[in-house]
Amino acid sequence: MGDRGQSPSPLSPHGSPPTLSTLTLLLLLCGQAHSQCKILRCNAEYVSSTLSLRGGGSSDTPRAGGRGGLASGGLCRALRSYALCTRRTARTCRGDLAFHSAVHGIEDLMIQHNCSRQGPTAPPPARGPALPGAGPAPLTPDPCDYEARFSRLHGRAPGFLHCASFGDPHVRSFHNQFHTCRVQGAWPLLDNDFLFVQATSSPVSSGANATTIRKITIIFKNMQECIDQKVYQAEVDNLPAAFEDGSINGGDRPGGSSLSIQTANLGSHVEIRAAYIGTTIIIRQTAGQLSFSIRVAEDVARAFSAEQDLQLCVGGCPPSQRLSRSERNRRGAIAIDTARRLCKEGLPVEDAYFQSCVFDVSVSGDPNFTVAAQTALDDARVFLTDLENLHLFPSDAGPPLSPAICLVLLLSALFVLWLCIQ
Repeated sequence: MGDRGQSPSPLSPHGSPPTLSTLTLLLLLCGQAHSQCKILRCNAEYVSSTLSLRGGGSSDTPRAGGRGGLASGGLCRALRSYALCTRRTARTCRGDLAFHSAVHGIEDLMIQHNCSRQGPTAPPPARGPALPGAGPAPLTPDPCDYEARFSRLHGRAPGFLHCASFGDPHVRSFHNQFHTCRVQGAWPLLDNDFLFVQATSSPVSSGANATTIRKITIIFKNMQECIDQKVYQAEVDNLPAAFEDGSINGGDRPGGSSLSIQTANLGSHVEIRAAYIGTTIIIRQTAGQLSFSIRVAEDVARAFSAEQDLQLCVGGCPPSQRLSRSERNRRGAIAIDTARRLCKEGLPVEDAYFQSCVFDVSVSGDPNFTVAAQTALDDARVFLTDLENLHLFPSDAGPPLSPAICLVLLLSALFVLWLCIQ
């Protein structure tokens, strides 16, 4: 970057100490300089420094992995400058999704293009008026549009994860675990740097074995220039179409419209879209219970510390709180055969959703529980990026083992034991 010239000393020309007013002015200027995250400037400088590397170039210019035709030397210089810029603004960017996404993206690109961490950097972008005949300046991605920003930085669409909770309650985790939980009271579904979601379960009636979600609380945490902190709370028979403060968006900040509430069916279906973190949430009410479904960007879902480890969407139900959905030896308010017939009408595949439906209908005695499982499957069909994972078949939902299989397992166990004692 070259040597800097000698900057004027804060002391007076004659070496006397600065006055109180000078110190106050310096503190104000420093506070102003460090009060804003400068990641947008870093992004813009990176875009500007790579524009000349795209497209053309001589035939003997080395290329970087064939990605977009970027010359490897120029791209590595641009990435090192980008990394340097993010390090300089790291202090004021804690908790900023754009900043953390950029840091991870730089690391990925440097590995992908075999760039060393040490080496020359790109020259600073030219400043001043545009030259005559020059085209318009390139548009930088909207900092409150996660998908566009991610695609611009990584050259691909972001990855997404899906989680849902419905019924007695059943939880489908981000990692395609499918558990039926005996949890009562308030449990966190999500707890990360950007979102907090808590579901509160209670028995469907006094003395009943079945529990359902009766209340859902969602906190969208404050995020720089995008949104003010917003709280949404839904309860059975009260599914509001606004946040707790009465607003329907993220507030008066420039990116306030990147958080919005839409009502598909007043009182029974609310959809919340948080474009600034690549997240969509659906909350429904069916059969006197609430259900929750989310599609969230991978970076957002993984932005949590070790202290935030209890999240049903991340780890599923704790082992001590899991129930088997097996139909063997289960007594319910409705016969198993009847529950299976009712569930089969809307869930022809006998997967985890079907087994959950049979469990809920037989235990609760309410045929309307079939709707909760059907809508959860519908949401999964929309939210999942890989539909091969749509139908899950948990081990405890399978048929009883035949006597022949049991005999084989027993003989195998005896053989292993014999080997151990030899």
